[in-house]
Amino acid sequence: MTIKYKFDYDKLRRRIKDLFGTQEAFASAMGVSRSVLNLKLNNASDWTQPEIILASKLLKVPANEYDQYFFYLKCLENKTKQAT
Repeated sequence: MTIKYKFDYDKLRRRIKDLFGTQEAFASAMGVSRSVLNLKLNNASDWTQPEIILASKLLKVPANEYDQYFFYLKCLENKTKQAT
């Protein structure tokens, strides 16, 4: 069994929806395309430090809560099938 970790952006997604209505509107405010934002929210691309700072300002996330929005880990267990 292999254990992998990914970041859980559920709280970030909810904040985006609450303040911007859509991810597309938030992406526009960030100056990125919707597809780039989607890659970041799906762990296919990393957030840069300047992006985290800008996103936090736009979403009114205090610095002491960055971890809850950008660094919250979720554990994914990949179970390998055993040969029978």
